[in-house]
Amino acid sequence: MSVFTKAFSPAIREIRILCSQSGASSAGTREFILSRYPAIKQHNPDLPVLIREASGTPARVFARFERGVERHVELDNLSAKDVETKVVQLLAS
Repeated sequence: MSVFTKAFSPAIREIRILCSQSGASSAGTREFILSRYPAIKQHNPDLPVLIREASGTPARVFARFERGVERHVELDNLSAKDVETKVVQLLAS
């Protein structure tokens, strides 16, 4: 069962995804957004999921947890499946 088919821990306060809107190194991240964003919002409607696209921006995802703790992982040049794996690891930390 995918982690995206259920609600996340209430300790997660915000998810921010940064990527380039046309760069090849962000292709897997864009594919991940297109395929997983609807499920994430369906199961976590009150969780802010921010998607920021800017030319030349390295692909990264940030997660903000309770008490202001923030972690991130780099997603440049990863496939959509690898991006999913990295995001799952980040949200489980």
